[in-house]
Amino acid sequence: MNLTTTIFEVIDMRSFSNLWFWIALAVAWSSASHYVIGIPFDMLQRARKHGGQALVDFEDCVRINVNRVLLIATQAGHWLLGFVAFVLTGLAVLGFWYEVEFAQAVFLLALPMSIVGALSIATARKIYDEEPTGEALYRRLVRHRLITQTIGMISIFVTAVYGMYQNLVVVPGF
Repeated sequence: MNLTTTIFEVIDMRSFSNLWFWIALAVAWSSASHYVIGIPFDMLQRARKHGGQALVDFEDCVRINVNRVLLIATQAGHWLLGFVAFVLTGLAVLGFWYEVEFAQAVFLLALPMSIVGALSIATARKIYDEEPTGEALYRRLVRHRLITQTIGMISIFVTAVYGMYQNLVVVPGF
């Protein structure tokens, strides 16, 4: 028996039983909920608590990121939408029609993340149109973060249930 055979027997390389997939899933959702439209949540908390220069920096960062998100959405939005739809459709067909487990895992991560991306564009549009400051801006971003966390919890739950199901189906005797 050679080294690679031993490694692949000890470490299961299928997606749903691989520890690295679950670490990547946790990191992806942790990052998505920490960076609200690209703005670190601790920056929001610092601005809310201290005000002054922290508030000015926070509002400047929000303005910059909102403009950046909307620029990308307006200039390349149609192309990005088509590309994301193409990739998600390809992953869904590969994963659920052809039963490629890696494609299933990536689809279960990418679909909710694309929903969060669309939510980020909608929130950026609302912030751009309403131009809220202070407490109204905090509420808007905290609401966005709460919705992102809810989508993440549902996504992790569905992925975990489906992953457990896949792991039980693959086990001989079931």
